[in-house]
Amino acid sequence: MSTWMLMGLQDSSSPLMEQLIFFHDHALMILVMITMLVGYLMFMLFFNKFINRYLLHGQTIEII
Repeated sequence: MSTWMLMGLQDSSSPLMEQLIFFHDHALMILVMITMLVGYLMFMLFFNKFINRYLLHGQTIEII
């Protein structure tokens, strides 16, 4: 039964809805992992102490 402040989907009443809930949970877990990876990479990029002094005007980045 759906109630106020419900943070998930309603209880399933069919096998198809149950599989849809499993797919939703799986897709959400993949999105959380990607978000955490991007956040970690941004954190490491911002607090990196190594500086490439030969990188001028983004020429190396344009090659990639």
